[in-house]
Amino acid sequence: MRKPVLQFQDVSFSYDGKKTILDGFHLNVYDREFITIIGASGSGKSTLFRLITGLEKEEHGAIWLNGEQVKNRHGRTGYMPQQDLLMPWRTVLENAAVPLELAGVGKKEAASRILPLLNEFGLNGSEHKYPSELSGGMRQRVSFLRSVLTGSNILLLDEPFSALDAITRLSMQEWLLDQWEKREKTILFITHDVNEALFLSDRILVFQETPVQTLQEVIVPLDRPRSLRDLNDPAVVRLKDGLIDQLRSGGNKI
Repeated sequence: MRKPVLQFQDVSFSYDGKKTILDGFHLNVYDREFITIIGASGSGKSTLFRLITGLEKEEHGAIWLNGEQVKNRHGRTGYMPQQDLLMPWRTVLENAAVPLELAGVGKKEAASRILPLLNEFGLNGSEHKYPSELSGGMRQRVSFLRSVLTGSNILLLDEPFSALDAITRLSMQEWLLDQWEKREKTILFITHDVNEALFLSDRILVFQETPVQTLQEVIVPLDRPRSLRDLNDPAVVRLKDGLIDQLRSGGNKI
């Protein structure tokens, strides 16, 4: 039986009691899944993440993390935003250490945990560099390392590659899958790129018109490990075309 690590049970949420985003919403996410969330701008994707992280509070219902109904969810998940939010006055090592500092870990111990990870994150030899000295892909690797160092088994990635050039973005997608398989995390990933969603995901969840009660679920028909060439499979091409048509038409089911 699959183990649920994130559950929304009958959750409702609105902004200032006016714009209702979720209305009796249900969602189950299971251990070590890679879930991608797509939908039109303003449909509620980032609101979902804000509820998971505790930046917003549900009005009704319950949110469960790892089988526990959690009221204070701050720091219980790893979060990687669209912008890397690295502090320009801090080095790679110092930026990566932020979640450990917040947990009360001393500088020496933090460094001893981070330095062995730099090589597999493609950052070896960069520990004393500042963000301005890094490429876009390297900055995102630091941001992802920081989210991993929270220690959470649930990572939330909000369009983390959208600002990268096309080639770097493809490389980062492949690298992210390697890291996900190695670290055995559960990842929820927001994107507007249907190709990216199909390449990365076990399931794609589609936000449709608000208020939302459930998300449409699309199972990606690809085995793992997979390569970018697998996106040329006729079944995947048909699925891609259907998803794009659906997003363009405002949420009609494929």
